Amino acid sequence: MAQISLTFPDGNSRSYDAGITPSEVAADISISLGKKAISANVNGAHWDLAWPIDADAAISIHTMQDDEAALELIRHDFAHVMARAVQEIWPDVKVTIGPVIEHGWYYDFDREEHFTPDDLGKIEARMKDIINARDPVRTEVWNRQRALQHYRDNGEPYKVELVDAIPGSDPIRMYWHGDWQDLCRGPHLQHTGQLPADAFRLTSIAGAYWRGDSSREMLQRIYGVAFKNRVGLKQHLTMLEEAARRDHRKLGREMHLFHMQEEAPGQVFWHPNGWTIYTTLQDYMRRRQDAGGYVEVNTPQIVARKLWEESGHWEKFQEHIFTLEVDEEHAREKAVNALKPMNCPGHVQIFNQGIKSYRDLPLRIAEFGSCSRYEPSGALHGIMRVRGFTQDDGHIFCREDQIESETARYIDFLANIYADLGFPEFKVKFADRPEIRAGSDETWDKAEEALLHATRAAGIEPDLNPGEGAFYGPKLEFVLTDAIGRDWQCGTHQVDFVLPERLNATYVGEDGDRHRPVMLHRAALGSFERFIGILIESSEGRLPFWLAPRQVVVASITADS
Repeated sequence: MAQISLTFPDGNSRSYDAGITPSEVAADISISLGKKAISANVNGAHWDLAWPIDADAAISIHTMQDDEAALELIRHDFAHVMARAVQEIWPDVKVTIGPVIEHGWYYDFDREEHFTPDDLGKIEARMKDIINARDPVRTEVWNRQRALQHYRDNGEPYKVELVDAIPGSDPIRMYWHGDWQDLCRGPHLQHTGQLPADAFRLTSIAGAYWRGDSSREMLQRIYGVAFKNRVGLKQHLTMLEEAARRDHRKLGREMHLFHMQEEAPGQVFWHPNGWTIYTTLQDYMRRRQDAGGYVEVNTPQIVARKLWEESGHWEKFQEHIFTLEVDEEHAREKAVNALKPMNCPGHVQIFNQGIKSYRDLPLRIAEFGSCSRYEPSGALHGIMRVRGFTQDDGHIFCREDQIESETARYIDFLANIYADLGFPEFKVKFADRPEIRAGSDETWDKAEEALLHATRAAGIEPDLNPGEGAFYGPKLEFVLTDAIGRDWQCGTHQVDFVLPERLNATYVGEDGDRHRPVMLHRAALGSFERFIGILIESSEGRLPFWLAPRQVVVASITADS
């Protein structure tokens, strides 16, 4: 049998027969590790203990002490156990998908009757029975025809659709938790008894369209949370209670800041107190940007479809763009326009007016840009997830040799703003190329290398966030932690070699030739609406004195009082 070489985290290597599983590798290292192993990392991929390894690889073995891997497995298995429990209680229910999300999971079901809060208790009880049964978990790879026939025979149309969508080169993997089977990429634990029966809770029920498409079936989504132990669950439930007490929607009503209504979904009606916060924050940002060397501009709200096609946004974001057709005088057909979903193409148009020299760079442009994006009604959430919002948007047009200095300058700019707003510390993530993107791999290589080098030169070693870059370039994500420990991604800084080329932005270099500028997209707050919501919740409505809508109240004191 062919031999493969597996390299361990300490740099040592061992030879094994091709097809060995991580479970067998763990047992070969030690009896203790063989018993404690729950999964593996093979060449950077999370790997089931039962999956064979057929080629040389780097490998590390995970145990329950590895928080990230353990929680991912626990939550993934809980999703399957919940779906099994639901189908055991209500056999006619159709299952769809059940991914892991932050703190837990959800699973979408097609059921004629509505789930109720009382049903959650029934499901939890059945889940505990399944856990106590310690049913084994096993996996097989099936061919496409067998998988399709299986789901047709079992009346699972959503699974048939999912199998049909799997690329021909990808394995079709099935998992069993006891006798209950599901289509799943894995990995999973080895038996249901590994799940902590006292560390999970089903939290809520919501509606969700199949595939997020409002023209498709309306499903019922059950959410759950899970942790490694009861202490983790208790801490999380306490945090949820605290978050409900701080909910910006509740405080917004109590403080007379804003309201939302069904006639304008996803758009904010600012009241005098709320608008005072908004304009005070905007004035503060304007002073900061002015001191930072930015020139403020304003670009049109309604822009022809043609520009969005040229920029690439139409292809990428069409489903999120509000459009309107206009009967132009003497035109043969209606003109298609769009409410701008972002400001960057407009800023390139301003840059393109007149000839720019290398001496003009860096050119820092800022705008409090009002944008509109379609969000499904079920995704809207107070002023934190809206359809109409204002960004503290900015774009820096610079030479390649200025990326490093401009990145360092921006990080310092950002740090001062966050400190003034009550967030003296923040985390930085580096998001690299997404699967769907504009530009060549060579361009992305250059952009990623430039941004990562500039970030490290500024004294920051970012956490990696693979595949989460913008479609035109890699980005830094600046993450704030609020008073109750929740993380909020707010600021961004993106390197873009693509948009200047698409929209033909140039400057005259020192050599007299035309060159493409680099475009650095940046925002500190993200959007005023969302950031104000974060401030309200983090401060529990007790905003910084300078930002509070009512700073002083004169109270009459009498002997009777």
